[in-house]
Amino acid sequence: MIIVGTKGFAKELLQVLYQRGEHHDVIFFDDVSSDLPDQLYGKFKILKNYEDVTMYIKNVDDKFALGLGDPKIRKDLALKFKNLKGLFTRIISPKTDIGVFNTHIGEGVNIMTGTVITNDVSILDGCLINLNCTIGHDTRIGKFTEMSPGVHISGNCKIGNLCRFGTGAVVLPKIKIGNNVTVGAGSVVTKDIDDNQTIAGVPAKPIVKK
Repeated sequence: MIIVGTKGFAKELLQVLYQRGEHHDVIFFDDVSSDLPDQLYGKFKILKNYEDVTMYIKNVDDKFALGLGDPKIRKDLALKFKNLKGLFTRIISPKTDIGVFNTHIGEGVNIMTGTVITNDVSILDGCLINLNCTIGHDTRIGKFTEMSPGVHISGNCKIGNLCRFGTGAVVLPKIKIGNNVTVGAGSVVTKDIDDNQTIAGVPAKPIVKK
């Protein structure tokens, strides 16, 4: 498997694969950082150009996972690797509690240690659900939405695509949040939020750009 990225979150994904006993054949990809060795931790090869990625996908293993944050970057890289015939692969920690009744997890979703997801939940493609989050019943999370550690989404919520939740954010029950919304760390969302908003505070309110 190729983990796209070599920095912070990529290392956390490696730990999840270690938990699952699936880390032995992992390699990394990073064509941006200029300070990289040939191997991460002296063990895991780092590919540094798309020509090598193409050959690896074709001849060795087509699976890839996104080891970086930022919803828009995740979406762009997922499309690029899928165009190279890569298989967008979920990585889910075995140390999670995920409902088995009518809960759907899309392709390429990352779910990290300590997260609890109940029944009748839909998490669409490319989402990143970080450490110790909770997602309540009858909730839908749109594509490539990112939740930082300790985010809590209550039941019957609808979250759009490409949203980003800061650490410790809370969404109360039956809230609808549009696409491309950023929620500040520690915020409490008590009302529906339209598309393309940045909100913060308790209760969360739109931030007006000066």
